[in-house]
Amino acid sequence: MKLQLAKWGNSLAVRLPVECTRAAGLREGDTVEAEVTPVGEIKLTPAPAFDKAAFLERLGKLHAKMPITTTTVEMMRQDDRY
Repeated sequence: MKLQLAKWGNSLAVRLPVECTRAAGLREGDTVEAEVTPVGEIKLTPAPAFDKAAFLERLGKLHAKMPITTTTVEMMRQDDRY
């Protein structure tokens, strides 16, 4: 299927036919990831949905690993630079 590029602001845009978006399970407002392959092909894939619960769980694990140290302001006060 041939699609035509059109000017959109300072960029170029391509309109995807409804058959393509339906087959990919995409709707208006969805996000896709674009990749240019080594041979110059453009590959669009649906972006995974943001999982807030998984993000917060990962953030909690990372936070637990962080050492508790003196804050920058406390260090400045100790060094009489404040």
